[in-house]
Amino acid sequence: MVLTPSQVRYLRGMAHPLKPVLQLGGRGVTPALLRELDTALDHHELVKVRLAGADRTARAEQLDALLTGSGAILVQRIGHIASVFRRNVEAPKLALPR
Repeated sequence: MVLTPSQVRYLRGMAHPLKPVLQLGGRGVTPALLRELDTALDHHELVKVRLAGADRTARAEQLDALLTGSGAILVQRIGHIASVFRRNVEAPKLALPR
């Protein structure tokens, strides 16, 4: 799924007041974490994740592993917090603008 710039703006605004649902620990991206992310994305479609790691490249690698493992799309990343979106095909929760 590809998001238009207006959809990304809309999702960034929706994600602003959200608190992080998941927090990566010292183990990084594990199968259990990916299952939790899948569950959260199925239920909410738009979630925030707190990334671990002191340097930017480690956080970028974690984020790439999360996005690849879950099939989600990055909406926004600021520091240690990333907002990700994945449409629930069976029961969409958010109405996206065109």
